[in-house]
Amino acid sequence: MKDFSGRVAAITGAGSGMGRALAILLAREGCHVAIADVSEDGLHQTMSQLPDSVTATSHVVDVSDRAVVETFAADVERAHGAVHMIFNNAGVSVTDTAEHMRLEDFEWLMNINFWGVVHGTRAFLPYLEKVDDAHIVNTSSIFGTIAVPLQSAYNASKFAVRGYTFSLRTELRGSHIGVSCVQPGGVKTNIVRSSRYVATDNEAPTREEFIASFDRLARLTPEDAAARILKGVRKNKARILVGGDAHVAAWLERLFPTGYLALMARAAPARK
Repeated sequence: MKDFSGRVAAITGAGSGMGRALAILLAREGCHVAIADVSEDGLHQTMSQLPDSVTATSHVVDVSDRAVVETFAADVERAHGAVHMIFNNAGVSVTDTAEHMRLEDFEWLMNINFWGVVHGTRAFLPYLEKVDDAHIVNTSSIFGTIAVPLQSAYNASKFAVRGYTFSLRTELRGSHIGVSCVQPGGVKTNIVRSSRYVATDNEAPTREEFIASFDRLARLTPEDAAARILKGVRKNKARILVGGDAHVAAWLERLFPTGYLALMARAAPARK
């Protein structure tokens, strides 16, 4: 999809961070937007930053609920007349060791990060098939390329999104529907601050130490990330690496598919 003007894009996780930045940038390019998030306050803030020159609708959506996502997709087409792009961008994180992590937290994360992508893809596909040019954009992560300590659930979800998206792309090859997997590196979003940090029964860093570490590594703004994502969509790239650290991670995994694990192990908390 070369031109976004006059198109309609649905974006989940649009109440903050990359989702908000995508909505604003798309709207500035003349794209009508349907923004979704679980936070009504976040949606209101995003709506207030959108230009009046496009049609924008706001939807409170829990992407882990299939029926809610299906209703969202139907509402978008009803309100806008068509839909050309779905950005499955909503995501959360849980920080803890694989041994100590509660299964309830693991399931909560997978229901949003992975099943949310599946629900969004399946709900919007019938509507994307009706238009002449469409695109599905699923957000994975550099942690869908390399595995790191304390992020076993997040790693699992983002590896799953990457595999699901690449498989979907092969199935839709030759059609009018493009498919891209976004793999951002460190982007200055609220995902860490809003995460479930439950690493309390081991030698893991404190929540404050973990947030400070993320802030040091997250060098890309959501606006920069959104611009790079849309550039990749225009080129119908299979994988959109966002940020220098994402490119380094991809290079590291390609050259040392398992060798990098020894380096990552040094960051793991000591077992008691």
